[in-house]
Amino acid sequence: MRRQRSGMGLILATMGIAFALALWPLPEYLTPFRPNWMALALCYWLLEAPDRVGLGVAFLLGLVADLVFGTLIGEQALRLAVIAFIVLRFRPRLRFFTLWQQAFAVLALLLNDRIVVLMIRALAGEGMPPSAFWIAPCVGALCWPWLYLLLDDVRLRLRLRESSR
Repeated sequence: MRRQRSGMGLILATMGIAFALALWPLPEYLTPFRPNWMALALCYWLLEAPDRVGLGVAFLLGLVADLVFGTLIGEQALRLAVIAFIVLRFRPRLRFFTLWQQAFAVLALLLNDRIVVLMIRALAGEGMPPSAFWIAPCVGALCWPWLYLLLDDVRLRLRLRESSR
């Protein structure tokens, strides 16, 4: 039971850091390069701990993000739920990809996320975003291997520290 609580603590800490990175102020010229940190962290936990993180957690995380970011209520929730559904559906295959193959899969997920954003904006009557709108998924895919290795190392160190107690 204690191991489960510490595992959830790490998941919550990771999501908190992802929120902080998403809210971190950037200069205007760097804003298009900001990856979707919450989606990346969610993808990691969906691959590594699907019993603790699932569609419901993704949806709730998205609702909290909607409130924090001030976006249309349900937008982030829908986006993260779509990502969670796809990752959970293809999880057995994704787990056996190399990191760079996973990065391409994450690129596809993040591009799909951008398409969902475009659909939501179209339904809300907003115009087309600038072409820089498509840069962030590429940056997220480039960050994926490093983020995966970092989170995997932290998770395994925590597991080793708890097993030695």
